[in-house]
Amino acid sequence: MQKWMENSTFTLIMSAVVFVGGYFFLRLAYHMSDRMPFTQEIILVILGTLATVLITALLLNKQTAVELDKEQSVKFIELKTETYQRLIDALEAMVIRQDITREDLTRLRFHTHRLAIVASPAVLEEYQHFLEVFHEHVDADHHVSLTDADAIAQALANLTVHIRADLIGELDRESTRSAAQIRAQILTNIKI
Repeated sequence: MQKWMENSTFTLIMSAVVFVGGYFFLRLAYHMSDRMPFTQEIILVILGTLATVLITALLLNKQTAVELDKEQSVKFIELKTETYQRLIDALEAMVIRQDITREDLTRLRFHTHRLAIVASPAVLEEYQHFLEVFHEHVDADHHVSLTDADAIAQALANLTVHIRADLIGELDRESTRSAAQIRAQILTNIKI
């Protein structure tokens, strides 16, 4: 029954049947009440009330569905933001500490799994590229030198561009700055 009620076509057809049936019933009652005072007015009030209740129920049903979709979307963006922030925080801690342990590599693998759940395909592809750069510079000695840190920062900046597009890309499209300008600014910011 719930599935039928979610289908707007079914709801519309059932509403039309009830409305038309109600109309004919009230029309019959309206003509039968010609002889009694105020009965026609009472029947018209009932008909108006029923129409108002029906319209209000349809509008509230649609509004509830829209609000649930909006809330779900907000929760998903919060989850994405938290996942991306945790990844960047973990990478920051590794680079600052300069020595990469097995635990760090295991944590990085778990971040990969978290990203697989929420990240866009573009972020996943760029993350793969980031991992290649990370392993290229760290696998040999498990140490992050200044040169390694620069290469990792460059790869992370490229990843950050994709993360930004995934989280707030719609706002960037409305901005006066192009995606290329924003990307250039992010890449310039890491060269301090």
